[in-house]
Amino acid sequence: MDLVEKIVESGVVAVVRTDSPEKAVEICHACKEGGIIAIEITFSVPRAVEVIQQIDKELGNEILLGAGTVLDPYTAKIAIEAGAKYIVAPNLSEETALLCNKHRVPYIPGVLTPTEIVKALELGVPLIKLFPASAVGPSYIKAIHGPLPQAKLLPTGGVNVENVKDWIKAGAAAVGVGGGLTKGSRKEIAEKAKKLVQAVKEARE
Repeated sequence: MDLVEKIVESGVVAVVRTDSPEKAVEICHACKEGGIIAIEITFSVPRAVEVIQQIDKELGNEILLGAGTVLDPYTAKIAIEAGAKYIVAPNLSEETALLCNKHRVPYIPGVLTPTEIVKALELGVPLIKLFPASAVGPSYIKAIHGPLPQAKLLPTGGVNVENVKDWIKAGAAAVGVGGGLTKGSRKEIAEKAKKLVQAVKEARE
């Protein structure tokens, strides 16, 4: 199964954004313990490259490791060399898309409007991050899928345990969850991860 299919099947991408490398590593382990296997380490984490390298070494065979907040092709190349298997961004960069295509690494850019979604499709983007999802709500996915049913959307921003079922039922391919998952102790994060995975499973049934 290709990587994007695995991400979609897993249902939840954990967005790791924190102010310490040690905490980022702890969050990654907690998410894995709770059953989330798609984990994105953002470049806003201090020493993000070292964190990606460490997690790739410790959990690389057990998780789908990505890099987030990748704004340009230079950062994308650094992330790929560090061990990231997919690249996530809050924006759509044609240059980054081309670099990722060249390295055969999935690029998941952040877009919001129909024009941006079509542009992403034209660039061969396999999974599109709808961001910030909180600005539009789940009904937006149904509206987009009217004219663009082929767009696989990953809403991120404002997704949490309480509303994840609404997003999946509206047609989200999977969801990205940051603050709604990664705050708290290791045990609390693992518990939230379990609830998110279970909620996605129930919403799909």
